[in-house]
Amino acid sequence: MAQVQGIGNTWNLPNYAGELFTADPTQTPFLSMAGGLTGGKQTDNYEFPTAVIYDFPEAQQPEISEQASVTAPEATHIAREQEKNVVQIHQEVIDLTYAKQSNTGRMSGIHTAGQQANPMDEKSWQISQKLIKIARDVEYSFIRGKYQSATKADVANRTRGMLELCTSDSGTSIEAAGAALSKSLLDQVYREMAGNGAYFGRMVMFCGAYQKQAITNLYAEQFKANMQTTQNVGGMNITEIETDFFKMGIVWDRFMPEDSLLIADMAHVAPVFQAVPGKGVLFQENLAKIGASDRIQIYGQIGLAHGPAFLHGAVTGLKTDR
Repeated sequence: MAQVQGIGNTWNLPNYAGELFTADPTQTPFLSMAGGLTGGKQTDNYEFPTAVIYDFPEAQQPEISEQASVTAPEATHIAREQEKNVVQIHQEVIDLTYAKQSNTGRMSGIHTAGQQANPMDEKSWQISQKLIKIARDVEYSFIRGKYQSATKADVANRTRGMLELCTSDSGTSIEAAGAALSKSLLDQVYREMAGNGAYFGRMVMFCGAYQKQAITNLYAEQFKANMQTTQNVGGMNITEIETDFFKMGIVWDRFMPEDSLLIADMAHVAPVFQAVPGKGVLFQENLAKIGASDRIQIYGQIGLAHGPAFLHGAVTGLKTDR
C-alpha cells in the first residue's frame, strides 16, 4: 500500500479490526550485530575517522657489510593516512488530527460487534513504525550505502556502506560475472582477504535467500570445511562454518542484494551517532502547532564505523534465480 502523504485524518487512515501484518522485512541483522540504534559510538563532527592506515615496505633480507655499517643509512619513516566516513540525517514526521485520534471506535471494512480497532493508539503505533522504518533505512545504508560528504548546506551527507567499502581500490572483492557460487570462489575470497591482511576477528557472512541456500548446498554436499548445524527443519541450516583461516557465522539478511555476499569482521564495525545538544542521538519532539493536529518529528544522525577495508570481503555479480 502507498504511504499517506500529509496530515493523517479519519478518512485516509481508517481503523480496521484484525491482526496487523506486513510482508516487508523488519529484521535488521547487520545493525543489530553492530550495536543497534541504542549502542555504538558517538561523534561531535559529521565526519569521523574509520581507520588510520600505514604500510611497511616489502620484507627482504638485508645485505649490509661490516664496512657499510660504519656509515648509517638514509633515514626512512612509516607514513600514515586517515580514512573517514560521515553520519547522515534520518528524519521522519507524523501529523495526526485530533479528530482522527478521537475516533477510535469508528471502524471500516469487516468488523463484528465487540471488536476493537487495531491499533488502538494511532499516534504510538505510527511512532513505533517510523522507528522501524529508520532501522530499515540504516540497515540498507550500512550494507548498500554510497558515500557522499556534504560540501554545502544543500548537499546531503551519505554514509559509506560495506559493499562499497569492499569493492573500493583498497578492499577485497571478487566480481563473479554471473557465475554460480562455488567453493572455489569462496576459497578465493578467503585467500585474498588473508593476503590483504584481514585480522579475522568476529567474522560473519551476510547474504540473501538464494545465496543462503547455495551456501547450505555447497557445504552439505562437499564437506570441505568443518560444519556445525542447528536443528534440521526442512533441510540443513548452516549457522557456522570453519574455513582454513577463520570460523564464520552465516546470516540471512533481506537487505543484501541477491547477487552478493558480504564477509564482515563485526569486531571492527559499529554505528556512530551525532547527538543534538540537549536532545540526544535519536529523539522525537513536537513540531510547531498550527491547528488541531499533533505534528511530531523523529530525528537522528547516524553513520557507519567500518574500520579499514582490508578487514572485510565481498563477492558480487553472482548468479541468482532471477
